[in-house]
Amino acid sequence: MSGVVLPLDEVEPAPSVVTIGNFDGVHRGHRLLLSRTVDGALDRGVRSVAVTFDPHPASIVRPDAVPLALCSLDERCRLLIDAGVDLVVIVSFTDALSRLTPAEFVEAVLVDRLRAGRVIVGSNFRFGHRAAGDVVTLVELGELHGFDVEAVAVRHDDDQPISSSAIRDALLGGDVSRAATALGRLPRLIGEVVAGDGRGRTIGVPTANVAISDGLVVPARGVYVALAHVDDVAVPAVVNVGVRPTVTDGVEQTVEVHVIDRDVDLYGQPLTVDLVDRIRGEQRFDSVDDLVAAIRADIDVARERLAG
Repeated sequence: MSGVVLPLDEVEPAPSVVTIGNFDGVHRGHRLLLSRTVDGALDRGVRSVAVTFDPHPASIVRPDAVPLALCSLDERCRLLIDAGVDLVVIVSFTDALSRLTPAEFVEAVLVDRLRAGRVIVGSNFRFGHRAAGDVVTLVELGELHGFDVEAVAVRHDDDQPISSSAIRDALLGGDVSRAATALGRLPRLIGEVVAGDGRGRTIGVPTANVAISDGLVVPARGVYVALAHVDDVAVPAVVNVGVRPTVTDGVEQTVEVHVIDRDVDLYGQPLTVDLVDRIRGEQRFDSVDDLVAAIRADIDVARERLAG
């Protein structure tokens, strides 16, 4: 088996080494757990499994405080598979699941279907109704059901823990570099190119208007150096996130991508954009001519930074 994604109820029972978590963004801390899981499974000659949840548990237990996601479920699964696990298991997080005791949760998820022989989690892992279970609870249940537990310390950068929430905060503050360091890759935006007002083409800077799904993180308003994936090739681009205060009433936020030195029609297609750096925050200009001059300067900056 290699690179399979299944809901829990479709998984064939078989011995496994398992890691479990929400894995939003699949950042460097997550990938440490995943690499330990893959290595442990190879040592035992069994499958490696990453268990994740959909929707986010907060949507059930704290519906008024659901965090914005760093990536979609599809992208999360792709990143988990890319990390080398044999199987990604999606557990549907329901009200009924949220009410399982730690013991019931372990039996339903780790024992009955996955037949876990080893479970690898972060040292801050919590599970079961009202997050009553912790690593100590998991070790005790492992002794009962025949699996051992490895708790991996939270990974840090400059004494700061790497976490999905910290990466989310960095992006919302426009700090692409800090987010990239924690992720171990460039932050990514994915969406379908939809119809805009065509104003960019009239001023000589055509843009693709990218629709980002509700519930996903969009970085702080401003202009970014980026790489747009066009025909499977990463090409230089500039991304503007904002409400275009110079030319609109400044209400609706858009994500506009200008592919540098290429005239491409991306309408109706999915577009993937990797954010490299932030050039500046959003500005209002006195005239369209001033706006165009600023955009041209942004493009020059992007060329320079990408060349470097």
